[in-house]
Amino acid sequence: MYEISVKASFSAAHHLRGYAGSCASLHGHNWEVEVFVQGEALNGLGLLLDFRRLKQAVREELEALDHADLNSLEDFQAANPSSENLARYLYRRLSARLADGGRRVARVTVAETPGARASYWE
Repeated sequence: MYEISVKASFSAAHHLRGYAGSCASLHGHNWEVEVFVQGEALNGLGLLLDFRRLKQAVREELEALDHADLNSLEDFQAANPSSENLARYLYRRLSARLADGGRRVARVTVAETPGARASYWE
């Protein structure tokens, strides 16, 4: 089994509806995202997936989130834009784009601060 990953970042604001604490107020983070892709076979070039293609897919997904109020996005109308829900959102969107040829998105990790991160996988 092979695994590759890329890291990227974006800045966005959010608040947690129904939360009893300071995170109930609008605030921002410099979010860090790491995306892991796994597969059992390499292509003819010896690559699981071209890092350039993976970085581009991640960058395109994050562009929609960068400098946004995450609560205003349709996907976060019913669910809080917590780190956990954001990791699931990115996992599902990237899985739809990148699952191909025996490889899959294995996990997405989202960090809202250097010491606080959440991961999602299926």
